[in-house]
Amino acid sequence: MVATQATFEGLVIGGKRVAASDGRTAPTTDPATGEVIAQVAQANAADVDTAVKTAHARYSEGRWHEMHTRERGQILQRIANLIRERIDFLAQIESRDGGKPIGAARGEMGSVANTFEYYAGAVNKIHGQTIPVNANGTHMTFREPFGVCALIIPWNFPLVITAWKVAPALAMGNTVVVKPASATPLSALALADLVLEAGLPEGVFNVVTGSGSVAGNALAMHPLVRKISFTGSTEIGMGVMKQAADGIKRVSLELGGKSANIVFADARIDACVESSLWSVYDNAGQDCCSRSRILVERPVYDEFVEKFVNRTKTMKVGLPTDESTEMGPLITTSHRDSVINYIHIGDDEGAKRLCGGEIPRGVLSKGNFLTPVVYSNVTSNMRIMQEEVFGPVVGIMPFDGEAEAIRFANDSPYGLSGSLWTRDIGRALRVARAVETGMLSINSSSSVHIEAPFGGMKQSGIGREQGMTALEHYSELKSVFIAND
Repeated sequence: MVATQATFEGLVIGGKRVAASDGRTAPTTDPATGEVIAQVAQANAADVDTAVKTAHARYSEGRWHEMHTRERGQILQRIANLIRERIDFLAQIESRDGGKPIGAARGEMGSVANTFEYYAGAVNKIHGQTIPVNANGTHMTFREPFGVCALIIPWNFPLVITAWKVAPALAMGNTVVVKPASATPLSALALADLVLEAGLPEGVFNVVTGSGSVAGNALAMHPLVRKISFTGSTEIGMGVMKQAADGIKRVSLELGGKSANIVFADARIDACVESSLWSVYDNAGQDCCSRSRILVERPVYDEFVEKFVNRTKTMKVGLPTDESTEMGPLITTSHRDSVINYIHIGDDEGAKRLCGGEIPRGVLSKGNFLTPVVYSNVTSNMRIMQEEVFGPVVGIMPFDGEAEAIRFANDSPYGLSGSLWTRDIGRALRVARAVETGMLSINSSSSVHIEAPFGGMKQSGIGREQGMTALEHYSELKSVFIAND
């Protein structure tokens, strides 16, 4: 689709699609072809103010948070059902706007439905406590909603992470203003249509599209916003924390990662290689949980590297519409340029590039494609082993013994995720407790489960998403004492 054929996508405020107050728009493009998909309204500070005040008014009316929990859960379940009915439709949007292989996009939409279904079931299972106290009376606690929550979404898993934030926020009775990433706004707008169809009251779910520097900042700094949930880079997350200090807003941050994948000599190497490959190259490496530092015990290092490189060379880099594509394009040309710059840094630092780093020719040359990269001869202090490349680049280094594996794994400012491969359960537990990371999977590369907390340590963020724990981050704990007198 060429720019002249692009559709217009407006903001969603109070259940209505509206243009930006100054009429500004910006294109969103297909990363695989460079073609413009839509012209999207660019919210300014006045638009954000309108959206937040609308959400605040709906909260103050009490129509949503005072609704019976059973009815609130039924609406969340209807949202889940509508998503399932339209998985292919939503997957096409996500694939085209974000460059995801269509099969991966379908899987993500299933996860979105599961998230709303999970919190639909959680709504009437949120409860406080009665507490014995040294007084003549009864002490109890309640979980109360905040009010307006600002939810700021990244571009790498747009609708999945929107669901991670929106579903528990709504389950607790909050109203929300969602700010999707500039590069991938379309699936959040599509979700806004579905939630209204499911019966969510108008104004409970609002979407402001636009730049982070304008719409994002205005949202984070708005005095009526009580909670900010941000997913993105550590650098921007630091800025969000500073903005949240004005008004003492509650804040959750899911930030960068440089996760370690620790492979001991007793691991099942073939299964480990295949799983480790996807833990790096899924979503073209644009994943904060990417295990982009592979640490392999020296006796099996050469075998692992050979098998990993051979499998990497077979990965099909292709158009997202091709069902056989394993890796699609990077999100933008400028982001691909940033990844290529890191490849040059790795080369200059003396790392040995074993494969990858080329821009494909032919039909793929129109998009932001890059072949996956494997480095050996890396050291822990190299920039490609310390900094988040956020692309299909991995470094593999050897270690000698358990203590060195832990030391290398913890040699990072980040602590989001990671994997550990061994058949020795004692070692697995020792190392898992010693590695400074918020999530770690043993003999697996999967650390994301809707039922379990998701979040990191150190510079990877604060707070947790998913599971029942997320509900604590979208509510205040109120303590009430009733005297017997």
